[in-house]
Formats: sequence, C-alpha cells, structure tokens
Amino acid sequence: MISRRNLLLSSLLAGAAAPVLTPSLAQTPSYPNGPVRMIVPFPPGGATDVIGRVVTHGLQGLWGQSVLQEYQPGASGLIGARRVAASPPDGYTLLLSSTGGILSLASSNPDPNYKVTQDLAPISLMSAPPYILCVHPKLPVRSAAELIAYAKANPGKLTFGSSGAGTATHLSGVLFQHMTGVEFLHVPYRGVGPATTGLLGEQIDMLFAPVVIVPHIASGKIRAVGVTTAKRSPLFPDIPTIAETGLPGYESLGWFGVFAPAKTPGAIVDRISADIGKVLVTPESKRILNDQGAEPEPNSAPVFAAFVNTEVKKWLDLAKAANIKLSP
Repeated sequence: MISRRNLLLSSLLAGAAAPVLTPSLAQTPSYPNGPVRMIVPFPPGGATDVIGRVVTHGLQGLWGQSVLQEYQPGASGLIGARRVAASPPDGYTLLLSSTGGILSLASSNPDPNYKVTQDLAPISLMSAPPYILCVHPKLPVRSAAELIAYAKANPGKLTFGSSGAGTATHLSGVLFQHMTGVEFLHVPYRGVGPATTGLLGEQIDMLFAPVVIVPHIASGKIRAVGVTTAKRSPLFPDIPTIAETGLPGYESLGWFGVFAPAKTPGAIVDRISADIGKVLVTPESKRILNDQGAEPEPNSAPVFAAFVNTEVKKWLDLAKAANIKLSP
C-alpha cells in the first residue's frame, strides 16, 4: 500500500499540485503503475482524435506512464465503446468519445430507461464546442428568424446536409425542424468534408457544421446564421446564437469526454477526472483547443455523468419521435 507521503511526493515529481487526499484515494493502490490505453472509436484525424491527444499527452507527462491512444473505428463509434465497456474496470482502458459514439452505444440497448452509467463510468468532459448553422450566400437569410420565415414561405424547397444519418450534425437539424415545425429535405454525406463541399457547390442550402467551417465563413463563401450553443461562443463572439435570433431554447452541443468501464473504483475515476482538469487548464492545452474552435471544459465525474445521461435522453427521445436510427 502506498503511504500518504509517497503519494504526495509522486504528485510533486509529476509536476502537479499536491491533491488533498481523501481516505478512499489514500487507501487505493497507486494508480497508474503501468501503461494506460485510450480507445478512440473513430478514425485518426478527427476532432475526437485531436482534442483527445491534448489529454493523452498531458496525462502521460503528469503520471510518468505511457498513455497510448488506440483507434478502433466502426459502427459510428459503437465498436470502440463496447470494447471499453467490456474491459476490466481497473482504469487502464479508457474511452475518448464524442456525442455520436455514446449515442450509438445507448441506442443499441433495448432498455427504455437506459443510462450510460450501466456500461461506462463518465470521468470528465473535455470540451463542448458549438456547431454553426450555415447557409449558402445565395439564400436570402441572415438570421434564424429569417430562415424559419423563409422555410415556412417555401415549404419543401430547402435542403440541409449532414455528416451522415444519425450523426450529431443530422440531429441538430432534426431538432431545428422539431422546434419550428418546418421541414427540410435531409441530404446525408459521408463526413463533414463532403457536406461542406456540397454547401459550397450549392448542392444543399444549409448545414449544421463543426467549427472547421470557419475559414469558409471568413472568406464569404458560406454565411453563418447562428451557433447552436445556449450562449455565444467567446471564440466567435460576432456569431449570434440560434436561440437569441429566432428559436428560444434551442441548443445542440458537439461534446467530447473521457469514460472508463462501469464499476471502475470511484477513487480511480476521481483521480483521472482531477488530473484531466489539471491538463486542460494549461496555456498549451487552451491554445490547441482554441485552434479547433473549442474551449477546455473539464468537470467532475458526477457532473459529467448527469450531463451525459441528460444529453442521451434528449437525443434518444428526439430520434424516436423522428423515427431515426442511431446505431447500425
């Protein structure tokens, strides 16, 4: 068993501020004392990969242990999520996932009262950047209110693209339709890149896009109508929210977080959560996330668990009402 003195010394040597030791943490064998695997359930190069690397590299430096990022894409994130859910609950196999991967896992479970905590232990949010509702500049609208009015005056005329059926960009559009009563023709693409190309080429009228689309907005090739968060993003202060410009209460987040298998000891979950918080508040982490249009938003494990379960219920209910399949 590790002593309080040695645990404090290990933290100082790792470059971290000494934590206040709770009895449960003090009585838990030292963690980690070997390599930790971070499973990414999507292909390399995506936002989950880039944002996850901030945490992976930071934890490796803090712990003095190898923290390896492994990719196991497939089935909209379901394969990787299930692998982690079936792993030993010892904190050595973790999941880096976004909204879509967790929704795939949740929707594959037949339990109508399903909670993510049945399969996974949420550890911490990393970031929850907005999507940006964009239109082709030829569309005569500059706000959510104008878009709603135009759609109602031209029923069945407008199209919206997404990165694929059942993805968060698709669900953002479905929520918009559900709350306004307007209908758009959905055009699914195989990824954000092709969908963006479709909008640039006027093959679709609108797109709920991640912030990678900002350079096209800056060039004037695409027009931003609003961000999907409840409040304006400090990174894009000149883009109003959809909620403030025509659709009060609208919110859609593209969040990213870290999970462990369910039944992972609380002391380990809390340790990882606290250390993720230390990593994300460093200037270098903030810089990298800001380059992705995101801000660091770490939180405690209980807060993150409540957030995830609320988000999952919201989107599962919407998918059911709209008859949308979220898992393969």
